Amino acid sequence: MNVKRLIAGTAGLAMLASFAAAVPASADKLEDLKAQGFARVAIANEPPFTAVAADGKVSGAAPDVAREVFKRLGVEDIVASISEYGAMIPGLQAGRHDVVTAGLFMKPERCAAVAYSEPVLCDAEALLVKKGNPKGFKSYQDIANDQTATVGAPGGGTEEKLALDAGVPRDRVIVVPDGQSGLKMVQDGRIDAYSLPVLSINALVQQANDPNLEVIAPVEGAPVYCDGAAFKKGDEALRDAFDVELAKLKESGEFAKLIEPYGFSAAAAMSTTREKLCAAQ
Repeated sequence: MNVKRLIAGTAGLAMLASFAAAVPASADKLEDLKAQGFARVAIANEPPFTAVAADGKVSGAAPDVAREVFKRLGVEDIVASISEYGAMIPGLQAGRHDVVTAGLFMKPERCAAVAYSEPVLCDAEALLVKKGNPKGFKSYQDIANDQTATVGAPGGGTEEKLALDAGVPRDRVIVVPDGQSGLKMVQDGRIDAYSLPVLSINALVQQANDPNLEVIAPVEGAPVYCDGAAFKKGDEALRDAFDVELAKLKESGEFAKLIEPYGFSAAAAMSTTREKLCAAQ
């Protein structure tokens, strides 16, 4: 009987050892990326947070920071794929991306789903409307109060949630796939306003060079948000390594050189922490 138990116990230990060997520890994730030579990042095509040129080259403040941090970690490059905001966290959890670097603002519910780095980019919210702001929008509440008003926003993004939380009915919050589509819909009168972060809206307007458009910013009552690089739960060791190099970038002044040409404030990102942002209601 004792011999059988010993054999069973030994077999069980062998099975556990085999299982442990088959499941790589999160600490090995960085080594895997080094061997792979690149990190797979999810982005949105939303300048100045992220941008994809006609030749496929990825830039924007968030990818530029991620590329530099990963390079310092020994990962030579990043390979980006465009994703809607609502699909970014599921894609990360499913293993389709190694990290999200896309202006995915920190909120408690997102902090519960992913492992964020320390803050990278901070911004407020804006509304794109026709010149003269014919409906007098200053807030999402104003849109809710106008029973005929519609607002466009990225699907699964912060702006969609802010509009819904302000009481704009679901059928008057129009999911828009990208910035150019949102701008065109305002120009054509198909929506009354399009909402994105201030810098993203300003970049769209500058590119459009249309005198019949106007930017309302910041949106009254809407908080200032900061994003961070978002990692899969279980990859905290990789996130922590990212944070170490990010802190060095901030301290050296290189961080400011990377993001401030895009219009972001390094001081804003350095004035708060992941802990504060994830606890904010």
